[in-house]
Amino acid sequence: MSYTHRSPKPLSTHAVGVLAIMLAMPIEVFSQAGAHGVTFSEDIAPILQRSCQNCHRPNSVAPMSLLTYEDVRPYARRIKERTMLRDRMGVMPPWFIEKDVGIQAYQNDISLSETEIAMIAEWADNGAPRGDPNDMPAPRVFAAEDEWDIGTPDLIVDLPPYTMEAEAPDWWGMIPPVSSGLAEDRYVAAMEVKEVSDVEGGIGGKFIFHHAIIMSTGANGRPNGRWPVHEVGRNAEMFDPLAGPILRAGSRFMIPGVHMHSNGEKTTAYLRLGFKFHPQGYEPERRSTLLNFGNGEIDLRPMQDGQEVHIFHTLQQNMKITAFEPHMHAAGVRMCMEAVWGGRTETLTCAGYDHNWVKVYNYAEDAAPLLPRGTLLHVTAYFDTTADNKNVIDPRNWGGLGHRSIDNMAIVFAPGLVLNDEQFAEEIAKRRLRLGLAKGEGMLGCPLCGFEELPGNGRR
Repeated sequence: MSYTHRSPKPLSTHAVGVLAIMLAMPIEVFSQAGAHGVTFSEDIAPILQRSCQNCHRPNSVAPMSLLTYEDVRPYARRIKERTMLRDRMGVMPPWFIEKDVGIQAYQNDISLSETEIAMIAEWADNGAPRGDPNDMPAPRVFAAEDEWDIGTPDLIVDLPPYTMEAEAPDWWGMIPPVSSGLAEDRYVAAMEVKEVSDVEGGIGGKFIFHHAIIMSTGANGRPNGRWPVHEVGRNAEMFDPLAGPILRAGSRFMIPGVHMHSNGEKTTAYLRLGFKFHPQGYEPERRSTLLNFGNGEIDLRPMQDGQEVHIFHTLQQNMKITAFEPHMHAAGVRMCMEAVWGGRTETLTCAGYDHNWVKVYNYAEDAAPLLPRGTLLHVTAYFDTTADNKNVIDPRNWGGLGHRSIDNMAIVFAPGLVLNDEQFAEEIAKRRLRLGLAKGEGMLGCPLCGFEELPGNGRR
């Protein structure tokens, strides 16, 4: 591991709690737009419906509603400021993938295009005009207050509640098991976790679960499944359709490790698990795996930006990586992953990082990296321990590895499929056909996609 002290691209320093307060301060805009400028009805409302309203609506987690023109207009300048942060800490909507490097095709991408960011800026600068109400799109219809990104779950399981006092030290422990109520084995297509709280409020003041390790066990108490770790701000998990994990009949869910924190108000909350199943008769065709590596020695100097921690891992088997999930703590501001194989080095993904929003980026089917055995994965985690990073409580302190948010971590989670040589060749052939790749035409993240016949049947 080595350190260099160059500064990565500038990153915003606002934590979610502070930003929520800023965003909640109405700012009126008094100028008038031109006759043919960007309007709310025709241009801005569709953007908000797609990327903002799932959170910014009554009885949801965000601090204000963005459903109507009357709701939105007071915040026009704040919306402009937040969307212009792009991949930096504090951006809205919270999506930190950098758009000038690496793979750009992801499932459920809520980010804004440069054109949309420019339209919002023009609209705010011109006085946030309403435009013709007849140009408004039909309002979104939300299924219920508790809408799920995965659609209506086939199974919902509520875990036992936990109460944190208004002011209390962080707590690590175990939450006891509860029955799933599942009567038959089912393969899972998607999973989502929600924190249900008795506190009114938005991001930065409502939650007490920092993270929770979720496990299922059989009637004998032995583990029979490990599920994605829940972290604050984490989005839903869409499993690869060829490798849905199985949830066994009679399973019980438990949390063998949980990190709780106070939020200034006595709060009782619990985790609600939602599962979407594959149809009856589904059988997985591939074997899934969860690749995760990192941590080790972390030695962060106080009051320094641009600090880097380098992590390396060599693939022992062919692999299709289906998602990228960076995990750091408060000082973390960015993570990049590159692949080295056959003399070529490619940056697969770079993402800004905000410890208040732990995001999972699911690659689109034909963009997921297809990497042969022997590929070296190189991950660079960037840290900022200066006073500019408001997530850092005291920038004067040295930082090392630890479980607390004020300590540090550098881990990458990369779930995917393990492929034998025949399956690997099949995946590449299907991708070449779907994308119409010519002989010798490769693509980012697939170093062998330019081969009609793989050298050594996928071996180096």
